[in-house]
Amino acid sequence: MKSINFEYTGNLHIHSCYSDGAGTVPEIASAAQRLGLDFVIINDHDYMAHDLHLEDEGYYGGVLVLMGMEIGKRYHHYLAYDLKEMVKGHGSGPQEVIDRVNAQGGFGFLAHPFEKGMPFFEKSIAYTWNDLSVTGFTGICIWNFSSRWKERVKSAFHAMFFLLFKSRMLKGPNKKTMSFWDDLCRKKRVVAMGGSDAHGAGFRWGPLSLTPLTYDYTLNSINVHILSEARLTKDFAEAKTEIYGALKEGRIFIAHDNLLPAKGFRFYYVSDDGSSLIMGSEKPFKPGTLYIKTPLKGKIRLLKNGSVIKQWRGQKASYRIGKKGVYRVEVYCYMFPFGWRAWIFSNPIYLR
Repeated sequence: MKSINFEYTGNLHIHSCYSDGAGTVPEIASAAQRLGLDFVIINDHDYMAHDLHLEDEGYYGGVLVLMGMEIGKRYHHYLAYDLKEMVKGHGSGPQEVIDRVNAQGGFGFLAHPFEKGMPFFEKSIAYTWNDLSVTGFTGICIWNFSSRWKERVKSAFHAMFFLLFKSRMLKGPNKKTMSFWDDLCRKKRVVAMGGSDAHGAGFRWGPLSLTPLTYDYTLNSINVHILSEARLTKDFAEAKTEIYGALKEGRIFIAHDNLLPAKGFRFYYVSDDGSSLIMGSEKPFKPGTLYIKTPLKGKIRLLKNGSVIKQWRGQKASYRIGKKGVYRVEVYCYMFPFGWRAWIFSNPIYLR
């Protein structure tokens, strides 16, 4: 296997007080530091923020902070990264937004494309992605904590129940999103990422006032783990390049770290000639073996072209591959009395 000795955990899709979040960038960085994260990327709304605020990027203690954007208002929210200047989505179609991001060397992901919205209080308003003919995007956010949490809140009772058990009752990625992603992956490499959509904002309902989802909770909900051959340096420019490179190449897996810590998960392929591939990689098919390792026992599902071909219980698995395909892994952990809960989702290994 290619030498992947380093793993770094970060949280994406965070909102600060530059748009509709409650915290400043230093406050968000402090929360990330308390949680032991290595990096965070803030995606404030383009129609609320007045600037990209690249001056806020840098190391805050041991946490690297990067500034992206969430472009779009009513529909077609686009999570843009590695921008050099502000991109305003007003008056632009979704394809034009993607093209403008790409033109300045950035890249991006379709955000919560098939979300359903919160029935209670928000009247099920959903910020969906409706134009599925777009091209040029790097990938899709398959698992958004805020979207998946709030869509089950149908009343004040549901709100209290799902706040009390917000980790153990969270659903995995939307089936429609996964089907859409799998279909795309059969044709080309499409990176999956996940995010918290953290706001840290307060909530008022009559005399009730509270902060239901604090930064200290949400920044450790749906995380991404990047894999690297080299140590993440304290040189800001080099570290930024490595993190964005991993995101673009799909050298990441998505995990619900508030459920169980996922550090140490691995999924890789070794062909009979000794060459190896990690998740996100693509090569012409050669016979070989897939290897899976999880940090704790769980239910491991191996999928080929979007369909489950094998399941195991435990921490290690291997599977002999005799045909080309797009292979990815899902891992579920058992949480009594709630049953099997979605935990880890890999990016694919593409054997064409």
